[in-house]
Amino acid sequence: MQQKKVTIHAPATVANLVCGFDVLGMCIDAPFDVMEVELINTPEVIIKNTDSYHLPTAPHLNAAGAPLLELMLSFNKPIGFKITSNKNIKPGSGLGSSAASAAGAVVAANYLLGNPFSKNDLVRFAMAGEKVATGIKHADNVAPCIYGGVTVIRSIFPLDVINIDAPPLYVTVVHPQIEIKTADARQILRKEVLLKDAIKQWGNIAGLVAGFMKKDVNLIANSLEDVIIEPIRSILIPRFDDIKQACKNAGALGGGIAGSGPSIFMLSETKAIADTVAQVMQHTYTEIGLPHFTYVSQINNEGVKIIQS
Repeated sequence: MQQKKVTIHAPATVANLVCGFDVLGMCIDAPFDVMEVELINTPEVIIKNTDSYHLPTAPHLNAAGAPLLELMLSFNKPIGFKITSNKNIKPGSGLGSSAASAAGAVVAANYLLGNPFSKNDLVRFAMAGEKVATGIKHADNVAPCIYGGVTVIRSIFPLDVINIDAPPLYVTVVHPQIEIKTADARQILRKEVLLKDAIKQWGNIAGLVAGFMKKDVNLIANSLEDVIIEPIRSILIPRFDDIKQACKNAGALGGGIAGSGPSIFMLSETKAIADTVAQVMQHTYTEIGLPHFTYVSQINNEGVKIIQS
């Protein structure tokens, strides 16, 4: 008998990974959204939000609803879905809030349908949710949320995702309680870059990917440098430079802006270092009276997780 309902955890993600703007992403354990998806007989998407973010419930305007509409068009039978969503990843946090909604919805729907679609298909559907949220289709959050681990987006059209089983590093994230909209963060970027900066950036991207694949922490640390995006976006984040340097002094391999911010992430070799890095982040923002949340987790190599079926 076909299963009618499933509950999933849709985890946060960190896009860009400092130097890989729009092409690199990483899945982390916390925070995560909880979503219940039910298969219904009428060809529609019904959305109920149980959190306090007042997100749209019209499917075509919702980051979870729009991908399901795409999935339904590709399925050869009339189907529909009811979503009950409880978001723990705050919109505008830089931690892939819209991606969690989009990826969680399509993974759950695919599971209920007997998994007729590939992960690549699901990323393609989920990109419709990112277009709703940010105005453009990009995959650097939805891909790691679906595949888990670290992903490289070699191409969007056609979609080509490379999944990397990352080394067992720890991720510390601080989310200062300010909001930076992705669309706004894109507007301030330069439209042209110097060739010498592009060459340096390409070297860092290649080094970071090689570092993950070889599980070479020194290569990872040396490659976590952004000479194009971070110098501009970091001005939107209070005490960014101070936090980054203090975390590296505390033993972190490196890190930077999570997605478009305002969250900041740092990679560490051990949980003890990651916990110390969290204390450094907390101290810096407590000092200036800025409310914040911190999370310490490992790189999540699983992605969206079915927790109840």
